Amino acid sequence: MQTIKEIQDEIIDEFSMFEDWEERYQYMIDLGKSLPLIAPEYKTESNIIKGCQSKVWVHAELNDDQIEFTADSDAIITKGIIAILIRVFSNQHPKDILDANTDFIDEIGLKEHLSPTRANGLVSMIKQIKMYAIAYQTQLN
Repeated sequence: MQTIKEIQDEIIDEFSMFEDWEERYQYMIDLGKSLPLIAPEYKTESNIIKGCQSKVWVHAELNDDQIEFTADSDAIITKGIIAILIRVFSNQHPKDILDANTDFIDEIGLKEHLSPTRANGLVSMIKQIKMYAIAYQTQLN
């Protein structure tokens, strides 16, 4: 199993291959298209990320001491953003999620290339993922 840091480094390498942000946005859209979709029964109001301009649903389940995330969004760029976060944090131990930094987002230049509302949404997505990790970490202790 890859560590969060290894996955983040992989994403940094992938984004560095692109010449400009138009290509990076296209890559994010492609990542969003490959996102394993959240089951319809989890597309509920309680799974919507508050603070996002578009609708983003995130569901988490604890399996063998690791959190498995599924997600979806009604906006293609946002779907790409959540796909990146799911790739980094899914199938990781809650403590590792809580200890992880998210500097890779700045390293790939994502936050600076998002509108202020999308950047706020990104922060809200990370906050919700960490909240799931806190809840499951508490269960494990």
